[in-house]
Amino acid sequence: QVQLGESGGGLVQAGDSLKLSCAGPGSTFGTYIMGWFRQAPGKEREFVAAISRSGGSTNYADSVKGRFTIARDNAKNTVFLQMNSLKPEDTAFYYCAARVGIGLGLPAEEFEYDYWGQGTQVTVSS
Repeated sequence: QVQLGESGGGLVQAGDSLKLSCAGPGSTFGTYIMGWFRQAPGKEREFVAAISRSGGSTNYADSVKGRFTIARDNAKNTVFLQMNSLKPEDTAFYYCAARVGIGLGLPAEEFEYDYWGQGTQVTVSS
């Protein structure tokens, strides 16, 4: 079982920035493809961003391109989501997820990920 723990959520105003962190297991973190998803009230969970094992490749949802940046520090077993120019529609519960295995893709589908954190709430007021 892989345990993931998100932090950094909060209440901000539109246009503000926020940085989320997700800590993973020490011994194997660098072998996982990591992703961020979010779920707004009354909506299905949706893909936000994903990053390769080395951090050299990334994938973003169109809705966050140019505003959000995913990064990872394998030495610290942590993946980050830097969120800039936040909008009220970014309000959601944000989850990090880990994909195990040897695949090279950076999938946007939930079922491709094997382990999930408990999530952290991000609220953007207008």
